[in-house]
Amino acid sequence: MGARLEIPKTYKLYVGGKFPRSESGRTYEVTTPKGGFLANAALASRKDARDAVVAARAAVSGWAGATAYNRGQVLYRVAELLEGRREQFVAEIRAAEGASEAKAAAQVDAAIDTWVWYAGWCDKFSQVVGAGNPVAGPYFNLSVPEPTGVVAAIAPQGVAGGSLLGLSRVVAPILVSGNTVVVVPDETRPLSAITLAEVLATSDVPGGVVNVLTGSPAELAPWLAGHADVNALDLTGAGDLEWVDLVIDGAETLKRVRDPEPGVPDLSLERITTVTETKTVWHTKSLI
Repeated sequence: MGARLEIPKTYKLYVGGKFPRSESGRTYEVTTPKGGFLANAALASRKDARDAVVAARAAVSGWAGATAYNRGQVLYRVAELLEGRREQFVAEIRAAEGASEAKAAAQVDAAIDTWVWYAGWCDKFSQVVGAGNPVAGPYFNLSVPEPTGVVAAIAPQGVAGGSLLGLSRVVAPILVSGNTVVVVPDETRPLSAITLAEVLATSDVPGGVVNVLTGSPAELAPWLAGHADVNALDLTGAGDLEWVDLVIDGAETLKRVRDPEPGVPDLSLERITTVTETKTVWHTKSLI
């Protein structure tokens, strides 16, 4: 028997809980650091971005309406599934990033820990950042954080910290309060992002809560920044883009914006609160 024909995998988008090809039919080659072919990835278009925002908007009410405890359970389940596919992620990162086995394993472990860390905050951050405010008169005045809605995010691009870890540290905190997300992962190293999408598809995360658009941040970011149904922008990985223009585009529709950060973002409560709004409620005290 002759040698088997190699069948390279084509990694698709993840939109609305499904794995469509780009509506444009475009793909691009993903290579090793030395230029060797790894796989084909879908090259998302403007239409794909619009479809992802529609899916994210449709998922907001259900995800935001879930209890904080339930969201914590769901995020923890993602960590469990990542742990179960740990060796696959290590192998992909070694191939795509040229990392040693030890460094690839450390990145995967840090990504798993990221999902656990943010899962723990789901039913706690509200008590930390909310407040009972002192006011004059017989009233209760309570400030409560709420999700802002649909968040468009650019994950860290080509950083030493790693594609999976950078993506996880952007996406997980957005989900904590009940937001949904459309994320553009590392353009040159997108494989672990789509494998993470496969994890999300088999987890308890509802379809549409996370949408992954592989391709060019330079092409996709302006459409997401100007989209009227996107409520916030996380430009963590947009440092090499004309990101000031993205901020200006976002201002046209009153978006919350997180400016670019160098490297892989740290774990922080502030990453959760950046994409929340504070609702203040007045209530009369009982006179009885």
